[in-house]
Amino acid sequence: MLTANESILRAARKSDEMLEPYEWKRSCTVLRRERAGNRPDLADYASLIEAMGGEVIRIAAGSPDHINAMDMVEGYGDGGNPIIEKSEFVLSLFEQLDRNGIGPAQRSLIDRCTEAIYEDYQNGGKVPTLCVLREKLMEQKEREAKKLALALELFTDGSLDAFSHETNVDVNNRMVVYDILDLGKQLKTMGLLVITDAMLNRVTENWKKGKRTHIFLDEFHVVFENEHSGSFFNSAWRRFRKRNAFPTAITQNVEYLLDSVLASTMLSNSEYIVILNQAASDRQKLADLLNISNEQMSYITNADAGCGLIKYGSSLVPFISKFPKNTRLYKLMTTKPGEDCVNRMQYEKGGKGKD
Repeated sequence: MLTANESILRAARKSDEMLEPYEWKRSCTVLRRERAGNRPDLADYASLIEAMGGEVIRIAAGSPDHINAMDMVEGYGDGGNPIIEKSEFVLSLFEQLDRNGIGPAQRSLIDRCTEAIYEDYQNGGKVPTLCVLREKLMEQKEREAKKLALALELFTDGSLDAFSHETNVDVNNRMVVYDILDLGKQLKTMGLLVITDAMLNRVTENWKKGKRTHIFLDEFHVVFENEHSGSFFNSAWRRFRKRNAFPTAITQNVEYLLDSVLASTMLSNSEYIVILNQAASDRQKLADLLNISNEQMSYITNADAGCGLIKYGSSLVPFISKFPKNTRLYKLMTTKPGEDCVNRMQYEKGGKGKD
């Protein structure tokens, strides 16, 4: 989930340089107030990434793009038993399928079957997927196993099977966008869990190769609309930073983050924060959380696009960053009504902007 507007592109680029001294706090947060001209939930970077040869993966019910929820790279987890770590992830998937949660017996069955399908795979069996996991549950004698298999059926054999098959998209491309614009309510939580896990896999692989990973998450507040996805992502955020990744969270709905204990803790632990124009209620909460004076808050009060505050460590710096409109990048990224479709159509037909 990615976005860019007039003010955050340069900030994102500068964060790479400015965060270097902070070895264990490589994270950035961009806070901006929603405006009528900046529509939420739009895959703003899709055109840009496709123009640069990247992969845009559109996740939705019925989409031909599939991400295997059971994918697991070597080194998965925090250094212990990777299958146990993966079992914890699978448990989080099942927990969000049933509002009443799952009991000890069900947890034991899920753990047993998860371990079994990976053991089978190591011995030449099927590639682990949610479909294979459901088959393994059906083989168990316990009645609870049949109930778990039934709960999973909609997501394996039904219309919501986006994460139940082997991955068929290029997740190893240098640039990848996960577009969840059309991800329905029933799939949203599972989608966020699976995509977060997929990012962990990629970060782990890059880390082992000595490569740095940059992660940009737009509409970041969506992660914390659900307890399961919020808790899992909070854990993933720490793993990202431990494995040489620079996560950048972007949101227009600051109040959602400030109302979440997990999210506000992550925000306060970010060494680099870009704050754009904010509503009055959000300004006060941010002032209390980040120790911003009333004079400094004036820079994010009725501020123009591209103007705001940068918090870097203990320093607060006002900035003005205007992105030139006569550029090819602007035409690919603008989300303003009337400009987005016209400009992108011109680009696709060969229209040229200033490079």
